[in-house]
Amino acid sequence: MNDQQKTFIAFVKLGNFLRNFCDKEDLEGEWNTIFNETIALAKHHNGWFTPENIRYSLKGWSELLTEENLSKWLSNYNLEQNQPKKVAIIMAGNIPLVGFHDFLSVLITGNTVIGKLSSNDKALLPLISKYLIEIEPSLRDRITFTQEKLEKFDAVIATGSNNTARYFEHYFSKGPNIIRKNRNSVAVLSGNETTAELTALGEDVFRYYGLGCRSVSKLYVPKDYKFDSFFKALFEYNPIMNSAKYANNYDYNKAVYLMSEFKLLENGFLILKEDESYSSPIASLFYETYDTSEKLKEKLKKEEDQIQCVVSNLGIENELAFGATQRPELHDYADGVDTVDFLLKTSQN
Repeated sequence: MNDQQKTFIAFVKLGNFLRNFCDKEDLEGEWNTIFNETIALAKHHNGWFTPENIRYSLKGWSELLTEENLSKWLSNYNLEQNQPKKVAIIMAGNIPLVGFHDFLSVLITGNTVIGKLSSNDKALLPLISKYLIEIEPSLRDRITFTQEKLEKFDAVIATGSNNTARYFEHYFSKGPNIIRKNRNSVAVLSGNETTAELTALGEDVFRYYGLGCRSVSKLYVPKDYKFDSFFKALFEYNPIMNSAKYANNYDYNKAVYLMSEFKLLENGFLILKEDESYSSPIASLFYETYDTSEKLKEKLKKEEDQIQCVVSNLGIENELAFGATQRPELHDYADGVDTVDFLLKTSQN
């Protein structure tokens, strides 16, 4: 059995464990205890990483890490063409386990991970790595985390802000690389959405407090759109104000907007501001009106390098259903760049 086959089985076993862990919170056992303790530790290091959101992330991965899903995903590639290499992964820390897909892609194709963790998410992936090594000891030599300068790697996958991306592009330009910048997600409303669709949109907006690149941060609405139904459908998300960090951001941003005399719409836990930008502050959503769906489609196509996901039911290219942005499939690659294809086609230096 080669490394790829062993790794494949290890991730299937990880999926089985995570399903049991997420479905039965009172399970006993050493690893259940360790996972619960690490979730509490992650919340201590990063107040945005609530146990609910961490478990949501783990639950999503538990549903993807099945033999059927992994086989279907990998059937699109010729894994035999891979030349084992060391791949540096510089990970973001905006939402729990945001770098897991890169980690999975590198290992399951038969390569070695040299991971550089964000200080905002430094507990969860090492924990999962320890579990994988426990069930497949051969992975011990293929997983390394470091806070030191990255050295002796054959390719790099780096995720960061637009500013750090410029640094990455300069520093890693001589070798094979995937460098990701800021992206945001948008929703396009027609005014004909059902209450259920608008409520589902709340999941795209509020999950992870809106900190993910797949979080909807902007709405496109028809001219003269009435937001009454939108606010009514989102009312069930009002407990988000129980988070002091979110509530502080809401109060701060509302005060800044009011002092600047911006025209606002708000419902006590979400601020709507008309703005052409894609990236809205926490507890805020920007919105912009459109004349025709055809003109809007052209605009979104032209600016697709700034957009991660489009939520809509208007037949926009690659649109997602309401409530679907935070549950990507294995083939949903960040920025539309096929990570596995990149890894398989990259040779050792």
